[in-house]
Amino acid sequence: MYDKSVRRRRAVLGLLVVSCLILLTAYFGESAGGGLRSIQRGFNEVISPIQEGASTALKPARDLVGWFGDTLDAKGDVEQLRNERDALRQEVVANEAAARENAELRAQLEMNQALGLGDYGPKGARVINYDPSVWYARVGIDKGSSDGLRPGMPVVASGGLVGRIDEVTRGSAQVTLITDHTSGVPARTNRRDVQGVVESSGAGNPNDLVLNYTPPRSVVRVDDRIVTSGTNSTRFESLFPPNLPIGRVTRIEDQGSDSQEIHLRPFVDLRGLEFVQVLTTVNDGDR
Repeated sequence: MYDKSVRRRRAVLGLLVVSCLILLTAYFGESAGGGLRSIQRGFNEVISPIQEGASTALKPARDLVGWFGDTLDAKGDVEQLRNERDALRQEVVANEAAARENAELRAQLEMNQALGLGDYGPKGARVINYDPSVWYARVGIDKGSSDGLRPGMPVVASGGLVGRIDEVTRGSAQVTLITDHTSGVPARTNRRDVQGVVESSGAGNPNDLVLNYTPPRSVVRVDDRIVTSGTNSTRFESLFPPNLPIGRVTRIEDQGSDSQEIHLRPFVDLRGLEFVQVLTTVNDGDR
């Protein structure tokens, strides 16, 4: 029974194959107006409207599937672009920080060479905190007693004098800035050698210092440069070597009188300190 069924199927399959071969031979062998080609055209005329209708009906579904696919691809592209953007942004920030640090260190090196500060054992440090008061009177640095720092050592930045070491721990130190109300720096005018003491103006302005105790009728002009004198005064002991830049004269009140008040702006932006140097080998013979 099973063999008969198999033989029947094989016979039908063989008949279909032979019929297809006959039809294909007849189709390709007849002219354009032949019967088989007429049947094909008629079949196409019947089926084409059905195909077009089905295609039109299914187009929204195809478009929806395509939209979902495009949206998923777009989301993946957006996420990749965001990652690339974040990486580039971090690289730009790192490059800018490195460029700023290199410029500051290069400026410090140039100042060291110009003023001969290499003889004072300059040790670089980074500012790690600011005093929270509006006076910006103190800053913290990341070097301490383990690096050879001790109270009283002068601190400079690329523009000039910053202040002095006040408190020291093993790994950090506090710097009292020249704008602090306790600070006093024996100083002089660079060209006319008028002696005085640079102190805070008392107005809480980190950009305003005062050269006090100048000799009566001494001649000082706006734009004169003020530098450390490196000598002791009757009010303050000098902790600083001579000729460190401090600031430039901006205005003079009661000029020419015994009580004239000479205002100057520090060369260093004390509100924007990032890197400083501590002069570690200043001694009495340097003053």
